[in-house]
Amino acid sequence: MASVNSFGSRGTLDVNGKPYEIYRLNAIAGPGLNVASLPYSLKILLENLLRTENGGDITADDIRALAAWDANAEPNREIAFTPARVVLQDFTGVPAVVDLAAMREAMHALGGDATRINPLAPVELVIDHSVIVDAFGSKSAFEQNVDIEYGRNLERYQFLRWGQSAFNDFKVVPPGTGIVHQVNLEHLSRVVFTQENDGVSSAYPDTCVGTDSHTPMVNGLGVVAWGVGGIEAEAAMLGQPISMLIPRVVGFKLTGSLPEGSTATDLVLTITERLRQHGVVGKFVEFYGPGVAAVPLANRATIGNMSPEYGSTIAIFPIDDVTLRYLELTGRSPEQVALVQAYAKEQGLWHDAQAEPRYSERLELDLSTVVPSIAGPKRPQDRISLSESQQAFRGALAAFVGEPKQKPQGYDKEVAESFPASDTPSRSESDAGSPQPTDHVQEAPASGLRARDPISITLPDGSHGQLDHGSVVIAAITSCTNTSNPTVMLAAALLAKNAVNKGLSRRPWVKTSLAPGSRVVTDYYDRAGLTPYLEALGFNLVGYGCTTCIGNSGPLIPEVSAAVNEHDLSVVSVLSGNRNFEGRIHAEVKMNYLMSPPLVVAYALAGTMDIDLFNDPLGTDQDGEKVYLKDIWPSAADVAAVVESSIVSDMFKSGYADVFAGDERWRQLPTPKGDIFEWDATSTYVRKPPYFRDMPRNPEPVSDIAGARVLAKLGDSVTTDHISPAGSIARNSPAAKYLTDHGVAPADFNSYGSRRGNHEVMIRGTFANVRLRNQLAPGTEGGYTRDFTQPGGPVVTIFEASSAYLAAATPLVILAGKEYGSGSSRDWAAKGTVLLGVRAVIAESYERIHRSNLLGMGVLPLQYAPGQNAQSLGLTGEEVFDIVGITALNEGRIPTTVKVRAGGLEFDAMVRIDTPSEASYYRHGGIMQYVLRNLLGR
Repeated sequence: MASVNSFGSRGTLDVNGKPYEIYRLNAIAGPGLNVASLPYSLKILLENLLRTENGGDITADDIRALAAWDANAEPNREIAFTPARVVLQDFTGVPAVVDLAAMREAMHALGGDATRINPLAPVELVIDHSVIVDAFGSKSAFEQNVDIEYGRNLERYQFLRWGQSAFNDFKVVPPGTGIVHQVNLEHLSRVVFTQENDGVSSAYPDTCVGTDSHTPMVNGLGVVAWGVGGIEAEAAMLGQPISMLIPRVVGFKLTGSLPEGSTATDLVLTITERLRQHGVVGKFVEFYGPGVAAVPLANRATIGNMSPEYGSTIAIFPIDDVTLRYLELTGRSPEQVALVQAYAKEQGLWHDAQAEPRYSERLELDLSTVVPSIAGPKRPQDRISLSESQQAFRGALAAFVGEPKQKPQGYDKEVAESFPASDTPSRSESDAGSPQPTDHVQEAPASGLRARDPISITLPDGSHGQLDHGSVVIAAITSCTNTSNPTVMLAAALLAKNAVNKGLSRRPWVKTSLAPGSRVVTDYYDRAGLTPYLEALGFNLVGYGCTTCIGNSGPLIPEVSAAVNEHDLSVVSVLSGNRNFEGRIHAEVKMNYLMSPPLVVAYALAGTMDIDLFNDPLGTDQDGEKVYLKDIWPSAADVAAVVESSIVSDMFKSGYADVFAGDERWRQLPTPKGDIFEWDATSTYVRKPPYFRDMPRNPEPVSDIAGARVLAKLGDSVTTDHISPAGSIARNSPAAKYLTDHGVAPADFNSYGSRRGNHEVMIRGTFANVRLRNQLAPGTEGGYTRDFTQPGGPVVTIFEASSAYLAAATPLVILAGKEYGSGSSRDWAAKGTVLLGVRAVIAESYERIHRSNLLGMGVLPLQYAPGQNAQSLGLTGEEVFDIVGITALNEGRIPTTVKVRAGGLEFDAMVRIDTPSEASYYRHGGIMQYVLRNLLGR
């Protein structure tokens, strides 16, 4: 739909003789409207509003509010953002495709054309989260891991293969190709998006949302992009805008350039530490200043990728000559590169090194001060100078040795049990009553002594080793963060070459792996002749995908695992990843350190964290001479020369020429045919969801809620981690019983993440988190409540109670405290809630996205009046609830409050339906039903 164009901004941009329709930012003028000095990222949002202005969700007042942005104000103005495209990975993408498939079937059942159900914004899904490092250290490791991956995920892959052929504007990058963020950076991102409508070409900034928290990697290209939950992604796929607050923007000025010996990884760990200390959760971060030109595009992407680790929504670099050179290198067409340059300069999006845009807050970093660094042993913001790493390790070890064998507590427990691709729980350091992380980065004992428990082991090849606390048992060159960066990847390979030439080898207890983010990496390794050296040290290719960084590290070497468990050793993983939370990398590995790829190789040679890499030898050469890190560390000039000679544009062009076609294994998958998916009633991975069951062609009038019971009465700061199923499936859980009843052995339960396409599994895991404390069932922890369909209201599982209430046609409500639904924006936190039979939530306050998600699933979010809560009102949760007054929606009004009657109590609750679109979603029973009926009526 064409913009209302209130500001007359629609115009034409000519690029080498081709006209493009654009919406000019300089058309916005008037008192207090200073567009030229806006931060780069807000200019992108402003263009988005100009182009999508419809007089309803997006108005001229919204445009004026953003153009008159007050840098010092706290976010309070909501706007509607319409991304150009959506990026998915396989864990989070499957339920989105399940919903589209169910919508098609519902459309057909209602007499409509099922093929009208298609993504209304382009969708690209990369299968990258399912490969696990089972095999390693051999030339056949890659093929072995891919074979195992297909065996584990056959049903899911067949379903996605069907979606690839059934839907328009839906493309799938098959397994064994790369990591979603690196593929997005190297190929999918356009920087400036183009669209053809009725013979008219339009151009506008490429923006995207992705169902993975590291989507901001493409911020390095100047693309505004961030991670969202599944419901927001589905809304964008279906052409609906995403609601957001105009953010505060932190300007981060860069000067100088990186010194010899410091890498992009060292830079990003330094920035992560600085931004965590400053506090940027929920803010935009924008890099500017004279140092920007000295930051290569791959380094910019590394910095953007780590956005979730320091908590910002995005961390973006503006467009400049560095951007254009990268686009040329990675095979983008000359026409596209010319368009990016012309558009950016026309719209004031081209970086001016001398400009000082308006910012809410400012930071500055002289790049020349960055030193070699690592981070750990359990948080990415805990940076350690490499020169102090041994001392820091010894100080940290004291807190781990002798720890009881139990799951991590508090914050670390939350992240350990988080869905691998999700954001960490959203907590500020001042959250009252919230358990804070234990800071394991502390001084070593004054004596310099450390705990020791050396254990001799014999490896399968007959070699011997000695394990102790601090032994490195996993060394992984992995994750999108660094494998997209040729400089650090080639530095690792050159270090490996130098080490092999000196006669060094990895320690036999170290599980080594190489998991690049795209095939381009192995192409330039081969071209440079460096692959044999990495393989000689055990860094064989194990897969193209997210592996160690998300916990897909696979089993330790069996003899190592046995020794670790028998003697409770505090052993270490080293990885070139972005997350190292306790319990995340491997259940048997307590200490995890992030570092650059060449340092990963160095620690694999050392075999221990208890080493001073500046002064202690890594081993001895063929002549018995000691070899130090400085002897094998490649110079910046050496690395640059190999980068120059081994990386050419044709690698990217050929590597991505048929990126959606896949290999023979993918093409030969038996795949369902037809426009409507044929659901397999025996599948435990992909099931037809019940959202459209008995859905009438027109929405029924909204009704008040009568005779409701409380499913859970919860306290403050209940996160989506508490609500949404995540991690492994406990053997005694309702989900485990379901799988067992369907013939699935416990060894094949897999995870909630892999079974997100089966609502039966996910319902049984909703509110089942072991950390949940339901005040309705005091003395319990986990997914328990009381079932008032039975005399006395006995304590049962939440799923059992829900089933009983649904059978009795009794609606349910949730009572909650402050910040309900904070944390990762997980779709199943809202989906599971509605499928359990919950009709309304009454909370003291909400996390914005979860409130929106509840409405998107047809659940009514209500809020206590200021100063009131369940405790002050005397609510026990045993009352019968009536909620009266929401029927005003049938008259086209959004009521401000409704009456809530609970037993003998009566109070007013605020209605948190904040926009006309949200009112429409609720009237229709959810966003999918709303879109379906709209398409049906056209």
